[in-house]
Amino acid sequence: MNTIIKVCGMTEADNIRSVEELGVDMIGFIFYPKSPRYVYQIPRYLPTMAKRVGVFVNESKENVWMYADRFGLNYVQLHGNESPEYCRSLQSGGLQIIKAFSIASSRDLLATAGYEGLCHYYLFDTHTTHYGGSGQQFDWSILQRYNDSTPFLLSGGINLYSTKALRAFHHPHLAGIDINSRFETTPGIKDVERIKRFLKELR
Repeated sequence: MNTIIKVCGMTEADNIRSVEELGVDMIGFIFYPKSPRYVYQIPRYLPTMAKRVGVFVNESKENVWMYADRFGLNYVQLHGNESPEYCRSLQSGGLQIIKAFSIASSRDLLATAGYEGLCHYYLFDTHTTHYGGSGQQFDWSILQRYNDSTPFLLSGGINLYSTKALRAFHHPHLAGIDINSRFETTPGIKDVERIKRFLKELR
């Protein structure tokens, strides 16, 4: 599979470096205080090859800009109820946007209306009462009803044993996959060998 690999929810310098050395494309940092993967301070090492993604939930635009500057973010991933106007404001200032949508049924795809042209990618995640990180997978066949032009990242409960299903899943706008909690030893710390094995089996 020639797709983007994004590893989200990283917190510790040596762990970040080791995961980046596997050749992943994006590494995500969560700036949502209620998350167990919340980044309290700038790690001693930040990615230099992988793109840096900041994850926010209903955050003020001022704080988004502050984190984008401090962390040198390449993308801003919005996981809350951010409006198209909110996205347009950040985009017009030069930020590249990934907008997350929670999916439980095909009706949830209607939520993308109004965001076309405002986001570099969408991210489709499992519907949960929280904002991501559920470790659960949704029914990917729902996405066959998605026909907008914005490419998307697939997220939600992807694990070491998902490689066969991922290779079998095809969509013209699938840009990549996002992995997180199923590849952790503790929240925010990734199992490097498990990710390495996953990538080997996937590619």
